[in-house]
Amino acid sequence: MRKTCEIIEELALPVAENLGLSIWDVEFVKEGGQHYLRVFLDKEGGVDIDDCETFSRAFDPILDREDPIAESYVFEVCSAGLERTLKRPRDFEAYIGHLVEVRTFAPRNGTREFVGVLDSYLDGTVTVKIGDKCEQFAKKEIATARLRIEF
Repeated sequence: MRKTCEIIEELALPVAENLGLSIWDVEFVKEGGQHYLRVFLDKEGGVDIDDCETFSRAFDPILDREDPIAESYVFEVCSAGLERTLKRPRDFEAYIGHLVEVRTFAPRNGTREFVGVLDSYLDGTVTVKIGDKCEQFAKKEIATARLRIEF
């Protein structure tokens, strides 16, 4: 059985491509007793509110027609953002050399937050250069990984 997010992404992909957008991520989560379906968009030069609205208006009728989710939910369309979450191998590979923040489930050397330059992603292992040292994290150790923008 395919996961809800995979089904949504498959339905959303042609709509996004037709609008010159790409699908960065799809989430179906429960927060505070309410389900949320979030589609995160990306495009060269960035996504703005008009892009989100245009995609939402085009995709909403498809969701209604296909009805892939049994529960009631709130549908949200968002930009992937500057500090986007990295989840899939392709996400990590696309941002090698960029500043990232990795948060682990369990503390390592007394901390769960690591900030450094993404050095590599290989076979599920994320390597981050922090100062002059490299830290390696198995994907299963990582609670979240995201780009980090410092001004």
